[in-house]
Amino acid sequence: MEQAMTELLDKSSRSSAKRKVTMSISADVIETAKAHGLNVSAVSEEALRKAGAEARRAAWLEENHEALAERDAWIEKNGLPLEKYRLF
Repeated sequence: MEQAMTELLDKSSRSSAKRKVTMSISADVIETAKAHGLNVSAVSEEALRKAGAEARRAAWLEENHEALAERDAWIEKNGLPLEKYRLF
């Protein structure tokens, strides 16, 4: 489910225009990547995409922490809504 959410959040950014950037990466990391035929730009882009999605997720959880705690407390007190209809 987390994978699906990450893909949904980032789907629109995959088709956006590319921009040239300058990065400093350890020489041994670049040599290893090239030796194994890795596309440094593609790997970097995917890593940044995942880091961005995780940062958005963490920010959302922090922003909604109070509401989630209130929901959990309500469920603890009252039980799950429609629980009697669950088949498992």
